[in-house]
Amino acid sequence: MHTNFTPEQLQDPTVARADTMLRRCVHCGFCTATCPTYLLLGDERDSPRGRIYLMKEMFERGGKVTVPVTHHIDRCLSCLSCMTTCPSGVDYMHLVDLARVRIEESGHRSLSERMTRWFLRKVLPSPSRFRFALLLGWLARPFRGVLSKLGFHTGAAALEVTPARWPRLKLRKGKRVFRTERPPIKRVALMLGCVQEVLQPSINRAAIRLLRRHGVEVILPKDEACCGALQHQLGHEEEAHKAARRNVDAWSSAIREGQLDAILITASGCGTMVKDYGHLLARDRGYGERATEMSRLARDITEFMHEIGLAPPLAWTSLRVAYHSACSLQHGQQVESEPRALLAQAGFTVLEIPEGHICCGSAGTYNLLQPELSGRLRERKLTNIASVKPDLIATGNIGCITQLARGSSVPVVHTVELLDWATGGPCPKGLESVKSKVHPIQSLMELASTP
Repeated sequence: MHTNFTPEQLQDPTVARADTMLRRCVHCGFCTATCPTYLLLGDERDSPRGRIYLMKEMFERGGKVTVPVTHHIDRCLSCLSCMTTCPSGVDYMHLVDLARVRIEESGHRSLSERMTRWFLRKVLPSPSRFRFALLLGWLARPFRGVLSKLGFHTGAAALEVTPARWPRLKLRKGKRVFRTERPPIKRVALMLGCVQEVLQPSINRAAIRLLRRHGVEVILPKDEACCGALQHQLGHEEEAHKAARRNVDAWSSAIREGQLDAILITASGCGTMVKDYGHLLARDRGYGERATEMSRLARDITEFMHEIGLAPPLAWTSLRVAYHSACSLQHGQQVESEPRALLAQAGFTVLEIPEGHICCGSAGTYNLLQPELSGRLRERKLTNIASVKPDLIATGNIGCITQLARGSSVPVVHTVELLDWATGGPCPKGLESVKSKVHPIQSLMELASTP
């Protein structure tokens, strides 16, 4: 792509970075075939190629932000499917990040938009605030239809994802080191996350049991914070940097206490962010090198389990599992085969979902800020899932779990919960209806040996 920046403009590091990324685009249009919003809307401006043109014009005009630019950039899910498809290697992820920062710095949003985004930035990354917001949401949940009719679509969408049961308010506090019964083969840090630990703490508990069972010592570093992905996606760069620096410090402290073989993450959205810390803090004095090292150590839980090898399953099952590959895992981290291989090794029949590369519509806060488009993508995904007739759905991201569970009659669980169950852990909550299809191998052997 030809750009028209002046020498003076290119003195701005942000513009210089944008220019390098923009020039890689060759207008081929391959990205349009895999962009969820373009598939739904058919508008070139809602495709990666169209958004690249809009961003180019914005930066060439000195960063002047217009309503069309904001509208179409806001509609981008950051699913990164376009990067998987792009033959030219356009760094769309970092390009759209630069654009979002410029849009937020322009200060042209309405008061209601600014308040909504402020609320999301300040509440979701804080477990204590998020728990309190869930309580309020639980109390207001019966009125979500009224809010929608009054035009408060973000508020109504937030109430839709509020758990139907009374939220647990007490902050979980406990031990920080989980040792193994035998000498450990690895020592890892497990990132608890913020939203996931509030909505579904069973995921991290399953991960800890699974890791200890495989001889891995698990530590939960003190002073760990939100990964910063939410603030970053909302265009607040310094808040994201602050969260990243806090985590780098927390993990550096853990390393001083003993070698870390990996930093494990069970929420793939967080994993994509942490793996990008080296880029995010590259120009941050005192953090650049350490952030790069933390990115190198970062692993999705399924990556790590595939590396060390899964123990043989302790049960035989006929369960059919539709594996939904979260965008942040398959496109953001390029982790695709490992979760499927582990589920198959654990004894499950893994089903491929049609259009598996298309986003389910969760995408961080997208289901709150763009509820109409998010809902259409969820229904499209659930229709494709239903076509393979699964017993349950497995995925590796809390956002996807929450999104799919809202409209699915089929249980939705985290991949690590199934791996834990298959190797000796408890039946995941919500799978009681299919528990009869899982049979301990020892019982089967005894049955076979009976005259």
